Amino acid sequence: MPQTVVVLDFGSQYTQVIARRIREAKVFSQVVPFDTPAKEIQKLSPVGIVLSGGPASVLAKKAPRPDATIFRLGVPVLGICYGLQLMGAMLGGKVEQSLAREYGRGELRIKRKGKLFGGLPNKMLVWNSHGDRLVKLPKGFSAIASTENSSYASIEDSKRNFYGLQFHPEVEHSERGFEVLGNFLFSICNCQGDWRLDDFITQIIEKIRRQVGTKRVILGLSGGVDSSVAAALIHRAIGNRLTCVFVDNGLLRLDERAEVVQLFRDNFNSRLKVVSASKLFLTKLKGVTDPERKRKIIGKTFIEVFEKAVKSVGKVDFLAQGTLYPDVIESVPIGGNPAALIKSHHNVGGLPKRMKLQLLEPLRELFKDEVREVGRGLGLPKHVLMRHPFPGPGLGVRVIGELKRSYLRTLREADAILQEELMGTKQYYKLWQAFCVFLPVRTVGVMGDERTYEYVIAVRAVESSDAMTADWANLPDKLLRIVSTRIINEVKGVNRVVYDISSKPPSTIEWE
Repeated sequence: MPQTVVVLDFGSQYTQVIARRIREAKVFSQVVPFDTPAKEIQKLSPVGIVLSGGPASVLAKKAPRPDATIFRLGVPVLGICYGLQLMGAMLGGKVEQSLAREYGRGELRIKRKGKLFGGLPNKMLVWNSHGDRLVKLPKGFSAIASTENSSYASIEDSKRNFYGLQFHPEVEHSERGFEVLGNFLFSICNCQGDWRLDDFITQIIEKIRRQVGTKRVILGLSGGVDSSVAAALIHRAIGNRLTCVFVDNGLLRLDERAEVVQLFRDNFNSRLKVVSASKLFLTKLKGVTDPERKRKIIGKTFIEVFEKAVKSVGKVDFLAQGTLYPDVIESVPIGGNPAALIKSHHNVGGLPKRMKLQLLEPLRELFKDEVREVGRGLGLPKHVLMRHPFPGPGLGVRVIGELKRSYLRTLREADAILQEELMGTKQYYKLWQAFCVFLPVRTVGVMGDERTYEYVIAVRAVESSDAMTADWANLPDKLLRIVSTRIINEVKGVNRVVYDISSKPPSTIEWE
């Protein structure tokens, strides 16, 4: 069993980023709920424990707290943001609400480097996100760094190996943050850094075999990275007891159905069932404009179609999905407040009670780039692994407002032109994601000396490493001119193309 660092999740959207950074240091990490009993954590034989950040306030009556016994396991503990405040409060310190919320970049001034800041400069720019702050240290602790708004931006109890950071070292905005985490892993937890991706693939496959046993699995194959890698993993684990189902929901890109079937035949030696359900989906979506309602309807209909598919293929016990961690965290209400939910994902939230299938999500704790690495380890081809992400609801969330067949047809043709030009200019693989959005807004134009009143296509292209944050891509002017000219000239009903220059946050990558 590899050395394991356990990350207790207190609801931060950066929790899995912490786990990912640890894995990047070649140390195995495992995320567990914040209220996991200490006895269960101890069974994992952790060499270190990280308390994640979170949206709650330590001062709230129902603030999430861990089993206090974790501080008596004799294991190094690192508290990050909320985790620092929580550790401070639980061990006898005092937390108060800050007069000025500290959000964004701040200057960290290191007073004593010790093990946590060994080899680092005396000042660094770091990323903060907190409204409370520690104002009294617990017994045995000392302050080792500060920022403009916090005298206790980093604290330590070197005898017990307890450390705290008020900032987020895991995000790219924090200078040398990866090295700070590395110091915790290697100087404090004495990690070896010998964990490898092949080990992870083996662990996932063994986990699938244990979970599935001798039963059968049905999987929704979209042809994208996530479902393809999930299919490859499950097939490696259980062979032909996997049946893949491809649902043509009428929300696919141009020629996508034929491409998926060809992909399957070239790369998988398993069963494939193609279901034509475009009429059903579009009928249920008629007149619906709210993006959340569209997602919910698409997800519900997807499950209904699967129910019928299950009956047609015989005895099946598990439904497999290519759910990734960004899907999960965007679908979880922040701080338990439903109003704070970002958006629903069609493959997140479990199955209806009437279904007797168990859920199998082998990629649930991974980011897209990690999924691609797993796919490479399984031998999947580059054109599959490097394909841009495509949302579960498909073009249903790329047509703004009501879905109409004519709108979908227009969008397919425009998007095909964009993808063709990106491939031709070798820009495609430089981007995280690029696609067209149909705007049901008519604008005045002139073509051939005649007035036109037609629709708008928005082009969205972003750069990212994990979809948690993203910047709009500065595509070459010549490329944008060609894409715009071709779409307006070749796609009937479009007389205007615009380029989206919004970053995430505050915008999301998809428009709906």
